[in-house]
Amino acid sequence: MIYDLIVIGGGPAGYRAAESAGRRGMKVLVFEKNRLGGVCLNEGCIPTKAMLYSAKLYEGAKKGESYGVYVTQAHLGHGAVLERKSLVVHVLGEGINAAMKTAGVEVIRESAKINCMVKEGFEVCGGINTYTAKNVLIASGSGPIIPPIKGVQEALNAGFIITSKELLKLKLVPERLAIVGGGVIGLELAVYFASAGSKVTVIEMMDHIGGNLDNEIGLILKKNLEKRGIQFCLKAQVTEVEDGIIRFVQEDETSKITADKVLLSVGRCPSTQGIGLERLGIKTELGAIQTDQNMQTAVKGVYAAGDVTGGMMLAHKAYREADIAVNHMCEILDEADYTAIPSVIYTIPEVASAGVTVEEAEKKGINVVVRKLSMNYSGRYFAENKNGDGMIKIVVDNESRRLIGVHMIGSYASEIIQSAVILIQAKLTVEEIKRFVFPHPTVCEIIRDAVCLF
Repeated sequence: MIYDLIVIGGGPAGYRAAESAGRRGMKVLVFEKNRLGGVCLNEGCIPTKAMLYSAKLYEGAKKGESYGVYVTQAHLGHGAVLERKSLVVHVLGEGINAAMKTAGVEVIRESAKINCMVKEGFEVCGGINTYTAKNVLIASGSGPIIPPIKGVQEALNAGFIITSKELLKLKLVPERLAIVGGGVIGLELAVYFASAGSKVTVIEMMDHIGGNLDNEIGLILKKNLEKRGIQFCLKAQVTEVEDGIIRFVQEDETSKITADKVLLSVGRCPSTQGIGLERLGIKTELGAIQTDQNMQTAVKGVYAAGDVTGGMMLAHKAYREADIAVNHMCEILDEADYTAIPSVIYTIPEVASAGVTVEEAEKKGINVVVRKLSMNYSGRYFAENKNGDGMIKIVVDNESRRLIGVHMIGSYASEIIQSAVILIQAKLTVEEIKRFVFPHPTVCEIIRDAVCLF
């Protein structure tokens, strides 16, 4: 049998492409050595959000008196949170399995490797068998970066250092949790475990948290997290790890902290080993597979999508790249556009952004005008957030008057940001945006209110 498409990897890019191709009548085979859904469903996005929602409810209960709601005693039951998290992951996983069956997609629980090009297309080895397809999509995802720090590997083997995969399964909340890395994963898990009772310390080598987050928004987030008891050691380079101790250098001074567990969260790297890239001469750069605007590699008929292509490692970016790849296979015109890929940090409060920051615009030589507005300008936000310090910052190209960046911190930010994505990608000017009607009272109308400052 000759398949129309073989997909290597069953994460967001892989299962999205497989379902899309299957529903169009293509004969599709997916190789996934673990569970469908990838890191996002099983070890990342979804389980983290389930746990953070429990923390959000708990924090709300503790502050209920401020809103006229009196709770005698609030308690976060970590065991019950884990049970619910596992149920959520299981149900959504079954949904993906059902979608594959409905689309007529065949799934094999094996790792796979591209063997060679053949007359019909490509030969792929999965387990002890070989399969042939006209097209191949590589969606092998990413894995955690393990930095070459003294003692790290030994601490990983001993279970003192863990990755987010293991932390999400911990049955006992560590009394002292150190997190190496102040990016999205580290911050979200810091919030949950701080709510669950851990004394959390985040060690970050940069002078700010949140990676490429807008600097001003990042400072507001840091202040909010510090109020929750989370401590930060910035501009700190970890130099050594031994049982119970993390040593680091901060401003030329050596310091140390003690911990019961250490979360290693310094980033992820594309998983490209062992899938046969070298056999076809597929190019990589800094470990990431290189593709064109149609997600096709230098080898015609071989595509790549998701984390394995590098850049922003986000599930929604992976979905979009999968759609582009399948459309190109079906000769439908479609190209990648990364102008307004949204980014969200699901902390309490939430942070969301789309487009460029002021700093990024300056590096690109774009003359911008910035407007900022307190979220308290929104009637709904003010009604629901006592002492809230949320903010929206919009970035506009001063020459074209087009909206090119939106950055915000506050409740519902993760949902509101989609409006900004559409406005930025549509290349609308502030004058055009002012004509849109936003529902009132909502937090999302803060976008129009900020635009009206021009």
